[in-house]
Amino acid sequence: MQEAEKIAVIGLGSMGWGAAVSLLRASFRVTGCDVRPDVLQRLEDAGGTPCRTASEAAKDAAAVFIYVVNSAQAEEVLLGQGGALETADPGTVFMLCTTMAPSATVSLADRLEAAGMLVIDAPVSGGHLKAMSGEITVMASGSEAAFAKAQTALDAVSAKVFRLGDKPGTGSQVKMINQLLAGVHIAATAEAMTLAAKTGIDLQTLYDVLRVSAGSSWMFENRGEHIIAGDYAPRSAVDIFVKDLGIVTAEAARNGATTPLASIALDLFKEASAAGLGREDDAAVAKILAKKSGVSLPGMEGQA
Repeated sequence: MQEAEKIAVIGLGSMGWGAAVSLLRASFRVTGCDVRPDVLQRLEDAGGTPCRTASEAAKDAAAVFIYVVNSAQAEEVLLGQGGALETADPGTVFMLCTTMAPSATVSLADRLEAAGMLVIDAPVSGGHLKAMSGEITVMASGSEAAFAKAQTALDAVSAKVFRLGDKPGTGSQVKMINQLLAGVHIAATAEAMTLAAKTGIDLQTLYDVLRVSAGSSWMFENRGEHIIAGDYAPRSAVDIFVKDLGIVTAEAARNGATTPLASIALDLFKEASAAGLGREDDAAVAKILAKKSGVSLPGMEGQA
Protein backbone atom coordinates (compact mmCIF):
# COMPACT_ATOMS: atom_id res chain seq x y z
CA MET A 1 0.00 0.00 0.00
CA GLN A 2 1.34 3.43 -0.98
CA GLU A 3 2.26 5.67 1.94
CA ALA A 4 0.09 8.76 2.39
CA GLU A 5 1.54 12.02 1.11
CA LYS A 6 3.15 14.28 3.68
CA ILE A 7 1.97 17.89 3.97
CA ALA A 8 3.40 20.54 6.31
CA VAL A 9 1.43 23.38 7.88
CA ILE A 10 3.51 26.24 9.27
CA GLY A 11 1.45 28.36 11.66
CA LEU A 12 -1.46 26.73 13.49
CA GLY A 13 -3.68 29.70 14.24
CA SER A 14 -7.40 29.50 13.52
CA MET A 15 -6.99 29.11 9.76
CA GLY A 16 -3.83 27.00 9.84
CA TRP A 17 -5.35 24.71 12.45
CA GLY A 18 -8.40 24.25 10.25
CA ALA A 19 -6.15 23.35 7.32
CA ALA A 20 -4.22 20.81 9.40
CA VAL A 21 -7.41 19.16 10.66
CA SER A 22 -8.87 19.06 7.15
CA LEU A 23 -5.71 17.48 5.75
CA LEU A 24 -5.71 14.85 8.49
CA ARG A 25 -9.36 14.11 7.73
CA ALA A 26 -8.37 13.56 4.10
CA SER A 27 -5.74 10.97 5.23
CA PHE A 28 -2.62 13.03 4.56
CA ARG A 29 0.33 12.73 6.90
CA VAL A 30 0.51 16.17 8.50
CA THR A 31 3.43 17.86 10.19
CA GLY A 32 2.85 21.17 11.90
CA CYS A 33 4.94 23.96 13.37
CA ASP A 34 3.82 26.64 15.82
CA VAL A 35 5.40 28.61 18.65
CA ARG A 36 2.75 27.47 21.16
CA PRO A 37 3.43 24.14 22.89
CA ASP A 38 -0.25 23.58 23.72
CA VAL A 39 -1.19 23.81 20.04
CA LEU A 40 1.53 21.34 19.11
CA GLN A 41 0.14 18.94 21.72
CA ARG A 42 -3.33 19.34 20.20
CA LEU A 43 -1.90 18.48 16.80
CA GLU A 44 -0.31 15.31 18.17
CA ASP A 45 -3.58 14.37 19.86
CA ALA A 46 -5.37 14.84 16.53
CA GLY A 47 -2.98 12.49 14.75
CA GLY A 48 -0.44 14.92 13.31
CA THR A 49 3.27 15.27 13.96
CA PRO A 50 4.32 18.38 15.92
CA CYS A 51 7.59 20.06 14.95
CA ARG A 52 9.62 22.73 16.71
CA THR A 53 10.94 24.35 13.53
CA ALA A 54 9.73 24.94 10.01
CA SER A 55 12.73 23.05 8.64
CA GLU A 56 11.75 19.97 10.63
CA ALA A 57 8.16 20.19 9.41
CA ALA A 58 9.07 20.71 5.75
CA LYS A 59 11.50 17.79 5.47
CA ASP A 60 10.20 15.31 2.86
CA ALA A 61 6.89 17.19 2.52
CA ALA A 62 5.26 17.33 -0.91
CA ALA A 63 3.67 20.67 -0.08
CA VAL A 64 4.00 23.30 2.63
CA PHE A 65 1.16 25.61 3.69
CA ILE A 66 2.29 28.91 5.24
CA TYR A 67 -0.29 30.37 7.65
CA VAL A 68 1.75 32.83 9.72
CA VAL A 69 0.55 36.35 10.54
CA ASN A 70 2.53 38.65 8.25
CA SER A 71 5.24 38.90 5.61
CA ALA A 72 8.06 39.25 8.16
CA GLN A 73 7.05 35.99 9.82
CA ALA A 74 6.65 34.34 6.42
CA GLU A 75 10.17 35.33 5.43
CA GLU A 76 11.52 34.04 8.74
CA VAL A 77 9.85 30.61 8.57
CA LEU A 78 10.82 30.20 4.93
CA LEU A 79 14.28 31.71 4.62
CA GLY A 80 15.54 32.32 8.15
CA GLN A 81 17.48 30.07 10.50
CA GLY A 82 15.50 26.87 10.93
CA GLY A 83 13.36 27.87 7.96
CA ALA A 84 11.61 25.47 5.64
CA LEU A 85 14.01 26.08 2.77
CA GLU A 86 16.80 24.39 4.73
CA THR A 87 15.27 20.93 4.27
CA ALA A 88 12.64 21.18 1.51
CA ASP A 89 13.28 19.02 -1.54
CA PRO A 90 13.46 20.74 -4.94
CA GLY A 91 9.98 20.82 -6.45
CA THR A 92 8.20 21.14 -3.10
CA VAL A 93 5.08 23.28 -3.48
CA PHE A 94 4.92 26.25 -1.11
CA MET A 95 1.42 27.67 -0.66
CA LEU A 96 1.65 31.21 0.67
CA CYS A 97 -1.64 31.61 2.57
CA THR A 98 -0.56 34.61 4.63
CA THR A 99 -2.23 37.94 3.77
CA MET A 100 0.66 40.07 2.51
CA ALA A 101 1.23 43.04 0.27
CA PRO A 102 1.41 41.71 -3.30
CA SER A 103 4.95 43.03 -3.64
CA ALA A 104 6.03 41.01 -0.58
CA THR A 105 4.42 37.88 -1.98
CA VAL A 106 6.20 38.28 -5.31
CA SER A 107 9.54 38.84 -3.56
CA LEU A 108 9.20 35.67 -1.48
CA ALA A 109 7.98 33.66 -4.44
CA ASP A 110 10.92 34.78 -6.57
CA ARG A 111 13.40 33.62 -3.94
CA LEU A 112 11.66 30.28 -3.45
CA GLU A 113 11.48 29.64 -7.17
CA ALA A 114 15.17 30.56 -7.55
CA ALA A 115 15.88 27.80 -5.02
CA GLY A 116 14.03 25.25 -7.18
CA MET A 117 10.67 25.33 -5.42
CA LEU A 118 7.15 25.64 -6.80
CA VAL A 119 4.96 28.42 -5.40
CA ILE A 120 1.24 29.14 -5.24
CA ASP A 121 0.15 32.55 -3.97
CA ALA A 122 -2.82 31.19 -2.00
CA PRO A 123 -4.46 33.60 0.47
CA VAL A 124 -7.70 32.27 1.92
CA SER A 125 -11.06 33.50 3.16
CA GLY A 126 -14.06 32.03 4.91
CA GLY A 127 -13.39 32.17 8.64
CA HIS A 128 -12.54 29.64 11.32
CA LEU A 129 -15.61 27.41 10.94
CA LYS A 130 -15.15 26.95 7.20
CA ALA A 131 -11.46 26.29 7.76
CA MET A 132 -12.36 23.53 10.22
CA SER A 133 -14.77 21.94 7.74
CA GLY A 134 -12.38 22.22 4.78
CA GLU A 135 -14.61 24.73 2.99
CA ILE A 136 -12.48 27.86 2.71
CA THR A 137 -12.10 29.89 -0.48
CA VAL A 138 -8.60 30.07 -1.94
CA MET A 139 -7.58 33.01 -4.16
CA ALA A 140 -4.72 31.35 -5.97
CA SER A 141 -2.15 32.16 -8.61
CA GLY A 142 0.85 30.12 -9.68
CA SER A 143 2.24 27.82 -12.32
CA GLU A 144 0.40 24.86 -13.84
CA ALA A 145 3.08 22.56 -12.42
CA ALA A 146 2.49 23.85 -8.89
CA PHE A 147 -1.27 23.38 -9.14
CA ALA A 148 -0.91 19.90 -10.59
CA LYS A 149 1.25 18.78 -7.68
CA ALA A 150 -0.77 20.46 -4.92
CA GLN A 151 -4.33 20.01 -6.18
CA THR A 152 -5.33 17.14 -3.87
CA ALA A 153 -4.07 19.03 -0.80
CA LEU A 154 -5.89 22.19 -1.92
CA ASP A 155 -9.07 20.19 -2.45
CA ALA A 156 -8.81 18.86 1.12
CA VAL A 157 -8.85 22.33 2.70
CA SER A 158 -11.17 24.26 0.38
CA ALA A 159 -14.62 24.36 -1.17
CA LYS A 160 -13.45 26.58 -4.02
CA VAL A 161 -10.07 27.38 -5.52
CA PHE A 162 -10.11 30.39 -7.82
CA ARG A 163 -7.18 30.16 -10.25
CA LEU A 164 -6.39 33.79 -10.95
CA GLY A 165 -3.22 33.61 -13.00
CA ASP A 166 0.00 31.75 -13.63
CA LYS A 167 2.26 33.91 -11.46
CA PRO A 168 2.27 34.70 -7.73
CA GLY A 169 0.99 38.14 -6.81
CA THR A 170 -2.49 38.13 -8.31
CA GLY A 171 -3.92 36.08 -5.47
CA SER A 172 -2.60 38.60 -2.96
CA GLN A 173 -4.06 41.48 -4.96
CA VAL A 174 -7.53 39.92 -4.86
CA LYS A 175 -7.20 39.09 -1.14
CA MET A 176 -6.26 42.70 -0.47
CA ILE A 177 -9.54 43.87 -2.02
CA ASN A 178 -11.41 41.24 -0.01
CA GLN A 179 -9.83 42.61 3.17
CA LEU A 180 -10.82 46.15 2.23
CA LEU A 181 -14.46 45.04 2.12
CA ALA A 182 -14.15 42.83 5.21
CA GLY A 183 -12.61 45.58 7.35
CA VAL A 184 -15.11 48.21 6.25
CA HIS A 185 -18.01 45.80 6.84
CA ILE A 186 -16.79 45.00 10.36
CA ALA A 187 -16.50 48.69 11.15
CA ALA A 188 -19.98 49.30 9.70
CA THR A 189 -21.39 46.41 11.75
CA ALA A 190 -19.90 47.89 14.92
CA GLU A 191 -21.35 51.31 14.09
CA ALA A 192 -24.80 49.90 13.32
CA MET A 193 -24.99 47.81 16.50
CA THR A 194 -23.78 50.71 18.63
CA LEU A 195 -26.34 53.08 17.15
CA ALA A 196 -29.06 50.50 17.73
CA ALA A 197 -28.06 50.08 21.37
CA LYS A 198 -27.95 53.83 21.89
CA THR A 199 -31.45 54.29 20.47
CA GLY A 200 -32.89 51.44 22.53
CA ILE A 201 -33.38 48.82 19.81
CA ASP A 202 -33.03 45.23 21.02
CA LEU A 203 -29.86 43.95 19.39
CA GLN A 204 -31.11 40.42 18.79
CA THR A 205 -34.27 41.72 17.14
CA LEU A 206 -32.23 44.08 14.97
CA TYR A 207 -29.93 41.24 13.97
CA ASP A 208 -32.83 38.95 13.07
CA VAL A 209 -34.33 41.63 10.83
CA LEU A 210 -31.18 42.88 9.13
CA ARG A 211 -29.57 39.53 8.40
CA VAL A 212 -32.38 38.86 5.90
CA SER A 213 -32.53 42.43 4.63
CA ALA A 214 -30.62 44.41 2.01
CA GLY A 215 -28.22 45.96 4.51
CA SER A 216 -26.74 42.63 5.59
CA SER A 217 -23.31 41.24 4.75
CA TRP A 218 -21.37 38.11 5.68
CA MET A 219 -19.45 40.14 8.23
CA PHE A 220 -22.65 41.57 9.74
CA GLU A 221 -24.08 38.06 10.13
CA ASN A 222 -20.87 36.73 11.66
CA ARG A 223 -19.55 39.61 13.77
CA GLY A 224 -23.01 40.80 14.74
CA GLU A 225 -23.46 37.55 16.63
CA HIS A 226 -20.21 38.18 18.48
CA ILE A 227 -21.36 41.64 19.58
CA ILE A 228 -24.78 40.39 20.73
CA ALA A 229 -23.14 37.63 22.75
CA GLY A 230 -20.44 39.92 24.14
CA ASP A 231 -18.00 37.28 22.91
CA TYR A 232 -14.66 38.78 21.94
CA ALA A 233 -12.55 35.62 21.97
CA PRO A 234 -10.30 36.13 18.94
CA ARG A 235 -11.18 34.26 15.77
CA SER A 236 -9.61 37.10 13.82
CA ALA A 237 -8.08 39.78 15.99
CA VAL A 238 -8.23 43.57 15.81
CA ASP A 239 -4.50 43.70 15.03
CA ILE A 240 -5.02 41.55 11.93
CA PHE A 241 -7.07 44.33 10.41
CA VAL A 242 -4.58 46.96 11.50
CA LYS A 243 -2.15 45.03 9.31
CA ASP A 244 -4.51 44.20 6.45
CA LEU A 245 -6.10 47.64 6.07
CA GLY A 246 -2.61 49.09 6.36
CA ILE A 247 -1.71 47.00 3.30
CA VAL A 248 -4.82 48.25 1.51
CA THR A 249 -4.13 51.94 2.13
CA ALA A 250 -0.42 51.66 1.39
CA GLU A 251 -0.97 49.79 -1.88
CA ALA A 252 -3.73 52.22 -2.83
CA ALA A 253 -1.41 55.18 -2.27
CA ARG A 254 1.31 53.46 -4.28
CA ASN A 255 -1.08 53.02 -7.19
CA GLY A 256 -2.68 56.44 -6.97
CA ALA A 257 -6.06 55.14 -5.80
CA THR A 258 -8.32 56.73 -3.18
CA THR A 259 -9.72 54.54 -0.38
CA PRO A 260 -11.50 56.85 2.10
CA LEU A 261 -13.68 54.15 3.70
CA ALA A 262 -10.71 51.84 4.21
CA SER A 263 -8.77 54.71 5.79
CA ILE A 264 -11.57 55.51 8.25
CA ALA A 265 -11.95 51.84 9.17
CA LEU A 266 -8.18 51.56 9.64
CA ASP A 267 -8.22 54.49 12.06
CA LEU A 268 -10.91 52.73 14.11
CA PHE A 269 -8.94 49.48 14.27
CA LYS A 270 -5.80 51.41 15.24
CA GLU A 271 -7.72 53.15 18.00
CA ALA A 272 -9.00 49.83 19.30
CA SER A 273 -5.49 48.38 19.27
CA ALA A 274 -4.09 51.40 21.13
CA ALA A 275 -6.83 50.92 23.74
CA GLY A 276 -5.52 47.42 24.50
CA LEU A 277 -8.01 45.50 22.35
CA GLY A 278 -5.52 44.38 19.69
CA ARG A 279 -5.73 40.69 20.55
CA GLU A 280 -9.49 40.61 21.01
CA ASP A 281 -11.88 39.59 18.24
CA ASP A 282 -12.01 42.24 15.54
CA ALA A 283 -15.66 42.92 16.47
CA ALA A 284 -14.22 44.61 19.58
CA VAL A 285 -13.97 47.84 17.57
CA ALA A 286 -17.62 48.18 18.64
CA LYS A 287 -16.41 48.83 22.18
CA ILE A 288 -14.62 51.98 21.03
CA LEU A 289 -17.75 53.35 19.38
CA ALA A 290 -19.90 52.32 22.34
CA LYS A 291 -17.71 54.19 24.83
CA LYS A 292 -17.78 57.31 22.67
CA SER A 293 -21.56 57.01 22.43
CA GLY A 294 -22.02 56.49 26.18
CA VAL A 295 -23.60 53.06 25.81
CA SER A 296 -22.68 49.64 27.19
CA LEU A 297 -22.79 46.69 24.81
CA PRO A 298 -22.98 43.06 26.00
CA GLY A 299 -19.65 42.04 27.46
CA MET A 300 -18.78 45.61 28.47
CA GLU A 301 -20.47 45.61 31.84
CA GLY A 302 -18.13 46.92 34.50
CA GLN A 303 -15.49 48.02 32.01
CA ALA A 304 -14.00 51.47 32.41
